[in-house]
Amino acid sequence: MSQDHDDNLPYTNAAGGWDALKSSAKHLIQSEDAAKGVKTLLKANQPGGFDCPGCAWGETPTAGKIDFCENGVKAIAWEVTSKRADAAFFAQHSLSELRTWSDYALEKSGRLCEPMWYDGVDDYYRPISWQQAFDKIATELNALDSANEALFYTSGRASNEVAYLYQLFGRAFGTNNFPDCSNMCHEASGVGLGQSIGTGKGTVTMDDFDRAEAIFVFGQNPGTNHPRMLATLRKASKRGAQVVAINNLKERGLQRFSDPQSAKELLIGSSTAISQHYITPRLGGDMALLRGMAKYLLANDSPEQPLLDHDFIAQHCNGFAAYQAAVNATGWQKITEQSGVEQAEIEKLAAIYGNSQRTIFTWAMGITQHRHSVATIRELVNLLLMKGNIGKAGAGACPVRGHSNVQGNRTVGINERPPAALLDALQQRYDFSVPREDGLNTVESIQAMLDKTATVFIGLGGNFAAATPDTAVTHRALGSCRLSSHISTKLNRSHVVTGQQALILPCLGRTEIDRQSSGEQMITVEDSMSMVHSSQGSNEPATAQLRSETAIIAGIAQATLGQSVSGIDWLSMADDYQRIRDEIAAVLPGFEDFNQRIHSERGFHLTNSAAQRQWRTKTSSANFSDSKLPDELIHERKQHCGKTTFTLQTLRSHDQYNTTIYGMNDRYRGVQGERRVLFMNVKDIKKEGLKDGDWIDITTVNQPGDDTLRQVHRFKVVEFQIPKGCLAAYYPETNPLVPLGSTADGCGTPTYKSIAVQLTPTAAE
Repeated sequence: MSQDHDDNLPYTNAAGGWDALKSSAKHLIQSEDAAKGVKTLLKANQPGGFDCPGCAWGETPTAGKIDFCENGVKAIAWEVTSKRADAAFFAQHSLSELRTWSDYALEKSGRLCEPMWYDGVDDYYRPISWQQAFDKIATELNALDSANEALFYTSGRASNEVAYLYQLFGRAFGTNNFPDCSNMCHEASGVGLGQSIGTGKGTVTMDDFDRAEAIFVFGQNPGTNHPRMLATLRKASKRGAQVVAINNLKERGLQRFSDPQSAKELLIGSSTAISQHYITPRLGGDMALLRGMAKYLLANDSPEQPLLDHDFIAQHCNGFAAYQAAVNATGWQKITEQSGVEQAEIEKLAAIYGNSQRTIFTWAMGITQHRHSVATIRELVNLLLMKGNIGKAGAGACPVRGHSNVQGNRTVGINERPPAALLDALQQRYDFSVPREDGLNTVESIQAMLDKTATVFIGLGGNFAAATPDTAVTHRALGSCRLSSHISTKLNRSHVVTGQQALILPCLGRTEIDRQSSGEQMITVEDSMSMVHSSQGSNEPATAQLRSETAIIAGIAQATLGQSVSGIDWLSMADDYQRIRDEIAAVLPGFEDFNQRIHSERGFHLTNSAAQRQWRTKTSSANFSDSKLPDELIHERKQHCGKTTFTLQTLRSHDQYNTTIYGMNDRYRGVQGERRVLFMNVKDIKKEGLKDGDWIDITTVNQPGDDTLRQVHRFKVVEFQIPKGCLAAYYPETNPLVPLGSTADGCGTPTYKSIAVQLTPTAAE
């Protein structure tokens, strides 16, 4: 264990278990259609059923068994609710009123029912026909001076079929402006992995977790964010694999887990220890910890007891000598100060890694949302390469994507900086001139809206207004648009933070039957292990007015471009999704015979070049990175203007998925009925003259030249196991503190996990 905190837990039960079942039951009841919810759950992640709209964790071969988690129950209950935000609802509640509602209250209003139009004049959304909605978008798009004034945003929930159609429409229109949710989450993973091993995806499959001797879990909290992963880790731990958790907060799900799908564990009240070792580095200190592990391996490697795979390095790698020199030049004092972990603890981890012949490194946004995130991911890969743990059974890199098809969206072309091979393939397939200029990512899109060089925003799913940084700035940017349009299932913040005019376009959910003129349709998604699965809903649509995301995009494309301009029969492809899959198969390698292969019980695997030890890098080798450690992290600054500077990270509560707030509790962290809370180390609380339960305001410490006041008010101090100098609080409540210009080097991801802040007691009311 690292230094700086005691071992008191706010929640003493194992993660999962009866508490997870009780929570699931509560959310099903609150949906006001529990019977429908239970029936729907039995088809989640099953052959012939639908892919859960939650996380992107891989499916397990459990045909005939249930395969969902507490988060999946919440997402499905949220979708099958009997509550409706219909025309009568919008006639009763003005936009001015809705803007005062909490995020929780907005989404709790129920399913969106029919297209709604805000004209910017009378403060109310009014019903509009689908064709009128398509025509309004087409009019605004076709009035632009440049196609690059349009922004086509995508959420990770979108299917492969609609994502492909969406990028095809945007490029036929003339732009590569495809900001998406991955820009804010795992962009650093794609960039770092691509530079190191030539592919932006993880290299493992679910089978590898059954073979690994050691699994290192970096910067993630699967108990809340992807609970099905805990079952995989539980299985590995029970068979004797070493599971090591490296995470800033002491999360219950990474310590003990009682599988709610195990009758034995439920009946006898037992649980499984997940992590045999749990290390809590300071925020941003993971790269230093990894550098320390590498330093140990190099120092203790010998011909008699080799810790490195020298044959693999010689045959497959480039840049090892420079990396070795960089490691040797990094002193232990720098490593321990920056990581916040003692040398002996780092060496213990390194010994576990060195003695394992098959190791998986898995990580999430605790790694990717720092200024030096790309360098950290490349350091993760450095260690994997040192022991030949890429392209070996039971070993590899595993970035855990947070949304069910965010990886698939990127695969089929949602990319603001598309590879030349994709553009060449599109140009060969279609008659229009494919744009070659790089587009805008999420942060760049916000700046473009502020500058009024982008004036039309279309959102395919998601909640852009709540997910993005620098909330006041982002809201001002959206407000400057001539038109904002959102394709959604539920009301959220993005529908009430509008452009000068706005559209709500309600779509089918994953659990619902998608009927087109050719019959019932299936869609496909790709999980974090590069498995492509089919998904087909079985519930009747919430209302007759709903359309599929695919049909909505086809309708917009037809109204904007028509077939004569683009050479594409948009409506025909939306009539039968097999036609879209045929297009994907014709353009993208790995999707040959797409329509046939998708009928396999568990789908099919997209070939991963690095897993086959084929390195699609500029050097045609796997590349070591010799980046230096950051000169300074926030926790090393100590003070600013006479006050203590802390490092704040934003995170989810347990009753939350992305920006969707299911409830006001955070069971595993011991928080009930609160969201405006600040998790602090007990020693920091005392040092600041505070006590558990006090109320404070949080203010961002800006970089020189930035005089914007970024502050949030009245947060409750909660004592928690977190390293000294580090804080944690929920988003989107603390997104106002993240400066728009504070992004990761080399990929543009906002630094949600490394915000310099100071604390002030809240003034008496």
